Amino acid sequence: MDFTGKIALITGGTRGIGAAIATILESYGAQLIITGTQQSQIDKLNSAAPANREYWCADVRDRASLDAFCTRIEGLKKLDVCINNAGTNRNNPIDAIQNEDIDAILDINLRAPLIICRSVSRVMKRHQSGRIVNIASIWGVISKPGRSVYSASKFGIVGITKALALDLAENGILVNAVSPGFTMTELLTNTLSSEEQDSLAAQVPLKRIAKPEEIAQAVAFLSSDTNSYITGQNIVADGGFTSA
Repeated sequence: MDFTGKIALITGGTRGIGAAIATILESYGAQLIITGTQQSQIDKLNSAAPANREYWCADVRDRASLDAFCTRIEGLKKLDVCINNAGTNRNNPIDAIQNEDIDAILDINLRAPLIICRSVSRVMKRHQSGRIVNIASIWGVISKPGRSVYSASKFGIVGITKALALDLAENGILVNAVSPGFTMTELLTNTLSSEEQDSLAAQVPLKRIAKPEEIAQAVAFLSSDTNSYITGQNIVADGGFTSA
């Protein structure tokens, strides 16, 4: 896969799966725009960034920050790839969910990607080409107790993906989703003990937790010119978990 000369935007790309996607696309020659939420961190990253990386501060939960971010997107001369990766999660049973939880999850996981896609599509339509990949989740395919709002957001992003694929097909813009299963991110390793990680892996048919790079490779393929005919799909990368 060759991304030489292509510009890729990755939201939430400073850690976890987003950082792995950035590393993979960079290795294939992409010029990167990566977002994070803390201005101090963004300033530090930009001071040491190579020429092919640029970091933007964008808090997609904040309406003014999101609007400013989208205005900046629409000011780009071109944009070849957009990866909507930024997300959040708060697990609670339905009777314990607070309005703040609902607003935060839906704003970050559903509303922001839709608004970002609107701005991205305006840039991509100028060149009649582009690739959009929305990061969903296995909890947008199945669910379990305590995940009603998170599942609503991820089922929703899969639905948005299918609708946008139809909206943008005539413009040569392919839109897909990737739904990761259990992935060995910093969040997982910091919140689960090694015993809990082993228990989680035992539930997966492949008997292991995914590496972030494995999810990133699936995203890279869908984002590349190698993918010329897949659109409107949700690729579930979960080691067989949702099929078991």
